[in-house]
Amino acid sequence: MYKVALNFEDGVTRFISTLPMETVADAAYRSGLNIPLDCRDGACGTCKCHCESGQYEMDGYIDDALSDQEAEQQFVLTCCMVPESDCVVTVPASSEVCVRSQQADVHAQLTEINRLSESTLSFTVASDQVRAMHFLPGQYVNVQVPGTDQSRAYSFSSMVNETDESVSFLIRVVPDGLMSTYMADQAQVGDQLMLRGPFGSFYLRDVKRPVLMLAGGTGLAPFMAMLEKIQREGCDYPIHLIYGVTHDVDLVELGKLEAFASAIDNFTFSACVASEESSWPQKGYVTHHIEPAHLNDGDVDIYLCGPPPMVEAVNGYMQDKNIQPASFHYEKFAASK
Repeated sequence: MYKVALNFEDGVTRFISTLPMETVADAAYRSGLNIPLDCRDGACGTCKCHCESGQYEMDGYIDDALSDQEAEQQFVLTCCMVPESDCVVTVPASSEVCVRSQQADVHAQLTEINRLSESTLSFTVASDQVRAMHFLPGQYVNVQVPGTDQSRAYSFSSMVNETDESVSFLIRVVPDGLMSTYMADQAQVGDQLMLRGPFGSFYLRDVKRPVLMLAGGTGLAPFMAMLEKIQREGCDYPIHLIYGVTHDVDLVELGKLEAFASAIDNFTFSACVASEESSWPQKGYVTHHIEPAHLNDGDVDIYLCGPPPMVEAVNGYMQDKNIQPASFHYEKFAASK
């Protein structure tokens, strides 16, 4: 048996003991601590933490969940991490989130489907159970594809609507994708969907300094929920969002971003398109549009959500520029068939 100190971002430390060949995630769960977790087999990256000290074995994960560079820096997936000595692990979430068991199955009714562009659609579901999920803006759920035993992960793109108990999501239209095909060709208002969650350690923390948000494609979704919460509660610090897509057709929800900019005094945003054939005035990648003022000499909280190549590019940019923000939270996703 080895002891593992779990250091949470709110300054709380919890100690657990692992059994022989037991993963840190399983040992934590056995001790009543729920490290953010989803797949349990090294595929999603939800349980990514950082090992500050100690020896461990970690096999069976895929590169999209944990890159070679991250592994070299001793980032770990706790669902695959088996300690070989006493260890200290930093968990990128608050102790309150990890102690509280929030995951639930919610049956909801599909109330709205909107084709936002050729590449993106949104859908809304309603249920008197959604409030019981207690999700934080930025987290996601697994949505089961009707008529199958398969599910797909989607970030909430809204907070709970107080009037009709509804929540919304963005989905990228993937050719021959299971959920894409259902939503585009088969779904009808009134259909029943099953949601399981919430999951993830990517969520909005208390705003105590300037914030820089970097969104790629439908990685815009969690920021929409974050901005809705900020609009409701107010904010005294500047918040800037840079929204990047590949093609002009991928730009969506600009009207909502404009509305947030009007409603939130300190919020600004810009959008850029990577394609050289784009007619959009701002071209290139999100890193081309980060200005020194956005970084506030490092006294900034950075949130990043996008596909793996974008996340790796931003990580590389920050290392090349020697940028060390006060906090850096990111989530990478890959569109699923």
